[in-house]
Amino acid sequence: MKKSGFIDGAIIATLAIFLTKFIGIVYVIPFYNIIGTQGGALYGYAYNIYNLFLIISSAGIPLAISKLTSEYNALGKLKEKEYMFKITRKIILIFSIVSFFICFICAPQIANIIVGDIQGGNTPEDVTIVIRCVSFAILVVPVLAISRGYLQGHGYIRPASFSQVIEQIVRVAVVIGGSYFALKILNLSLRTAVGIAVFGACAGAIIAYIYLVNKMLKIKREKNVDISDLNKEERKSITKKIILYAIPFVITNVANSLYNTTDMILLKTGLDLLNFPGPDIETISSVFTTWGHKLNTIVTSIATGIAISLVPSIAKSNAKGDYKDINDKFNKTLQIFFYVALPIALFMSIFAREIWTIFYGSEVHYGPIIFRFLILTAAADALYIMICNGLQGLNKTKLIYLAVGLGLLTNLCLDLPLMFLFNKIGIYPYYGAITATLIGYSISLIIPLITLKKQFKLEYSNTRKKLPKLFSVYTLMILLSFIYRGIIKNVESRILLIALIGIIGIILVFIYFSINKKEIEEITGKKIKDILKRKKRD
Repeated sequence: MKKSGFIDGAIIATLAIFLTKFIGIVYVIPFYNIIGTQGGALYGYAYNIYNLFLIISSAGIPLAISKLTSEYNALGKLKEKEYMFKITRKIILIFSIVSFFICFICAPQIANIIVGDIQGGNTPEDVTIVIRCVSFAILVVPVLAISRGYLQGHGYIRPASFSQVIEQIVRVAVVIGGSYFALKILNLSLRTAVGIAVFGACAGAIIAYIYLVNKMLKIKREKNVDISDLNKEERKSITKKIILYAIPFVITNVANSLYNTTDMILLKTGLDLLNFPGPDIETISSVFTTWGHKLNTIVTSIATGIAISLVPSIAKSNAKGDYKDINDKFNKTLQIFFYVALPIALFMSIFAREIWTIFYGSEVHYGPIIFRFLILTAAADALYIMICNGLQGLNKTKLIYLAVGLGLLTNLCLDLPLMFLFNKIGIYPYYGAITATLIGYSISLIIPLITLKKQFKLEYSNTRKKLPKLFSVYTLMILLSFIYRGIIKNVESRILLIALIGIIGIILVFIYFSINKKEIEEITGKKIKDILKRKKRD
């Protein structure tokens, strides 16, 4: 199998994740028509809790494995690397089983916290059922994740990324096929249909894991290493390092999940206190937790792809003491955000009504209004993911704890006050919750960037000097976007909107790339089309 470098691997991972997320976005069109707004809210409740428990059960080990594998390879410690992978499989199995039982047994209590006494929507019993259905995935997904981390740490980005596509295809097939069959053919309850849909996560993980097992065996045949002569102290040291490396990944990812979970709970509480009707609360909540969140993944998938390649790459450079290379990678990470992630978010914000209509139709009043602002949190989340994972590659754990903790605490403290403030001054109260999230992310980003510059001598001049021209291009692209939006503002046909948005998107991308061609190719180091044409050898 062929290994991938940082930018090469980042592009491969990003394209695979983008394809995965694209599948995950497109399927919501039929899925929304099957289960509706109330079903979407129920689906979102289960998945937010599942993601939180999944992070806990994984214990940050998958990315820690990627980082340690890369580090041990750079230092030539092959025996330590193989023992590390062996012991992590045992650790992850224990965490997965414990997390599964906690999630399954405590589902009624969790459901009561989410739904409470709000009338007119899903009941605590409904939420309990779907949480228990999705909890089975916790037994499989972490094992799949550490296998991906092992491959990524060796630089084998392609098979790890391809397994995500396989997982998503199977999951979506179960989601759509299962929910349709249960609800439309067998006429079963909505909660049964959603329960089958969320079980798709478990089915997809099983098939993807079978694929990765074959790839893992290939590596082991290529590099068979005897670990029997590692002494007790060496094994103890490796186990300790795994735990120490895993903790910051846990903190970062749990905090990221808590942003969503906190907003989900406090949003419902705030809207209830502001006397919003129960059905409206369910609709607004479904936009935050499911339908809007699905569209947000278009932007966050870029960050996830970068992080997959960034962590082992920076860990390798850090192990060698190559700080010039680390500085270059941080700058390229920032530039990928400014040149790719942020422009996509701005485009989606401007065309929020049209994009929402394409996916969900125009009958949901709250959808486009919320999504126009909500998509900006995806841009902040994308940069948060990239920077925090870069810090983990540098072992800056205390800095991560400080930045993430203060950001999350800020979001927690501001959610309800900003909702009440916005409502009082005539602004949509749910914009207050979104603003609190943006402020929280901003704090989590500003602290590490300033600290890295002051204490670790990282320079951002290479990125900063590109921004004046880039912001001028932003202005032009925003102006053109509003002109195009004015032309199509009265179009309601979903099919026509798909064609028009596609044409507008192609025109704007062509103009944007033509102006920034030199800078974009400088970031990637080689043309993306050259990477895509490379012969697949794995």
